[in-house]
Amino acid sequence: MSVLYTFPGQGAQKPGMLHALPDHPETARTLAETAAALGRDPLALDSEQALASTVATQLCLLAAGVAMARVLAAHGAEPDMVAGLSIGAYPAAVAAGVIAYPDAVRLVARRAELMEQGYPHGYGMWAIGGLDQGQLEPLIAQVHRAASPVYLANLNAPRQQVIAGGRDALRRVADLALAAGATRAEALDVGVPSHCALLDAQAKRMQEAFDGVPLSRPKAVYISGGSARALFDPRAIRDDLAANMARQVHWFDTARHAWERGARLALEMPSGAVLTGLTAPVFESGLALSCEGNRIDTVLALLAQEKSRR
Repeated sequence: MSVLYTFPGQGAQKPGMLHALPDHPETARTLAETAAALGRDPLALDSEQALASTVATQLCLLAAGVAMARVLAAHGAEPDMVAGLSIGAYPAAVAAGVIAYPDAVRLVARRAELMEQGYPHGYGMWAIGGLDQGQLEPLIAQVHRAASPVYLANLNAPRQQVIAGGRDALRRVADLALAAGATRAEALDVGVPSHCALLDAQAKRMQEAFDGVPLSRPKAVYISGGSARALFDPRAIRDDLAANMARQVHWFDTARHAWERGARLALEMPSGAVLTGLTAPVFESGLALSCEGNRIDTVLALLAQEKSRR
């Protein structure tokens, strides 16, 4: 049986998330490397005020995911597979040994800057629950206009989708969805229109940011949250990382692919437990849980138990 580490995307951030990481040398190392790459203290990035910035948010999610994976590795626990939602793909690639952490810090800072500069205000993402893709897409088409764009961005579960675009268009689709029987329509804590064509130009510029960055073949199976398939060629992973801001997320299919490859324990890195809730239905006869809210010795015991079943 195999272990999957999952890494959450923007919206999972919380004030104090870096301060809440385990008191461990690997946490200190990760924060020190972050500071060296950024030229500033990362612990200043996780305040409520700082997290209003896409740049701070994405850097915090990167640092938190890598730090926790390193802490677990220091105790002998390594993943067999990794998968990240959106920005979570970057700490997943670090945990898989594809990219060095200092390079990831610089790349994520660039990624977030491109997204924030392209859409500093007036855009975002909403979660829609209770409708399937076939019910939601006609509502999006009804609203979408060049002056009021809105797109289907994330397919997180059969009846849990995320839309991205301009705020007015998002609210109009949300109203139509509720009238059509949706059980939830909620604005996410995301200030940019991720995973849609609005970020095509930024994704192309992100490709350039990877020039000269050394990449290695993954030591753990890297599963793309966009294609929901395992990638092994470092160049393919590079392209996946660079383009993922503009590509749809297929999280349900990603979790199912990991299950089909033999994963039976899905462990979510900080912050939050959003992916745990989305992954649990796929891992119904396995186990999905988050590091947050669980003692590290409990997590390590579960990881050891899963490894012993091989």
